[in-house]
Amino acid sequence: MANAPYVPTDSIGMMPPEARLHEPRVALDGGSDGLDVQRRIAGEAPLWLAPGGRLLIETSVRQAATTAALFEDAGLSARVVHSGEFDATVVLGKQRAIHRK
Repeated sequence: MANAPYVPTDSIGMMPPEARLHEPRVALDGGSDGLDVQRRIAGEAPLWLAPGGRLLIETSVRQAATTAALFEDAGLSARVVHSGEFDATVVLGKQRAIHRK
């Protein structure tokens, strides 16, 4: 599970004070579109995930489709899961099994 920063740089100032004033900026700032760290994680995941291994990344509802596309582009299957109870959205990626002949 990765809880990578996903707040766009220009949106940090609009966050609730308890987050923006007390969290280190590196824990919040996901770059211009909020997905810089997610791109790196998704792109490198196939190098360290075992066949059938899973990666979960917390993201926003607005960014979920793009994050899922990052997973797919990296060769992972992806699906978006949202919990209304926790008001949380994650993208679940699974390393595709290697079929050997």
